[in-house]
Amino acid sequence: MAIIGVAIVLFLIGIFGWLFLSGSRYMKHLKEEIRIAVLLQNNARQADIDSMVAQLKSRPFTRNVAYIDKETAKKQWMNDGGDDFNKLIDENPLPASIEFNVSSEYVNKDSLINLKNELAKNLLLVQSVEYPAALVEKMGPAMKLILIGLIILSSLFAILSIILIDNTIRLAMYSNRFLIKTMQMVGATRSFISKPMNVQAVINGTIAALIAIGAIIGLIYLFEWLVPDLRLLRDNGKLTLLFIILILTGIGISVMSTFRSITKYLRMKLDDLY
Repeated sequence: MAIIGVAIVLFLIGIFGWLFLSGSRYMKHLKEEIRIAVLLQNNARQADIDSMVAQLKSRPFTRNVAYIDKETAKKQWMNDGGDDFNKLIDENPLPASIEFNVSSEYVNKDSLINLKNELAKNLLLVQSVEYPAALVEKMGPAMKLILIGLIILSSLFAILSIILIDNTIRLAMYSNRFLIKTMQMVGATRSFISKPMNVQAVINGTIAALIAIGAIIGLIYLFEWLVPDLRLLRDNGKLTLLFIILILTGIGISVMSTFRSITKYLRMKLDDLY
């Protein structure tokens, strides 16, 4: 029963951890979807354009740098449901542009303003630098608040879970109180008494963690089967780290709770055990 109780608590910790990891990855994905467009002058030279594209690609924080010529811009406009302006004017009014995304760490008000000002200095090449500034300004504080909330909830849940696991183990050890006291009375040392129980605690903690991990993996695959887009949020590296933490938590708390119980019963008088 102790193994099942610990497994249930570890399962709940793991699910909360998975939700935290998925939420963090989703927020990162939203930030990296922000597209920045450098609108180019109509008389911009191709050599200067190629130079800026190469420069942007060399930056460690840029992603998906692409040059959009005037004809491609027109096709995108039409595909997005825009009116065919050739019916009104002969010339294509849409400028060529260089578009790119940036890494999530760079998607904040100050960083993007600095980048915009840097790119806009090249007046012979750049008309303007456009990105959804209002969205970026709102996104930062909102995501920070959500992340802080998740961290606080995760911490509180982890503390409560540790207390529950500790109580579960100590309750299971209660049935061994007379065995512990009897071994002490016949002259067994503390290490001799605790060693087999600590070994069993390690085994039980490992089994409980593996049961919890198996259930978590099954639930993750179920949700990903129901909502295929969730697969994009999976980070196998961080999930593996989460599972290792669950195993260490299961073992650590089981051993500590067992040690505390053994120490408690060794210090108690025989009459107090009844």
